[in-house]
Amino acid sequence: MHNLAQQRCFNHAAREAAARCPECKRFFCRECITEHEDRVLCAACLKTLAIAPFTKQHVFAGLARFAQCAVGILIAWFFFFLIGESLSRLPDSFHEGALWKVPWTEHQ
Repeated sequence: MHNLAQQRCFNHAAREAAARCPECKRFFCRECITEHEDRVLCAACLKTLAIAPFTKQHVFAGLARFAQCAVGILIAWFFFFLIGESLSRLPDSFHEGALWKVPWTEHQ
């Protein structure tokens, strides 16, 4: 194991190392290292960790949007199918307009 006091920053050779990045195992000075979610990381490793979940989330968001659209279209189709079925089962007398002829609307 390397002694931290004897190490130099990976980006700044003249500076003493303050921490070691657990991802890439390189030593960095206080300026180059950052704390993220209780972990000390270098900027490059933080960048890769920040990008990776976003792309996965973006793919799942696209799939979720497609699934919601497909379910919405299916529900709309089923609704119109039920309306059509109920209209086709109405009796013929209703279609002919016999029910709509009301004696009080006719003039004498």
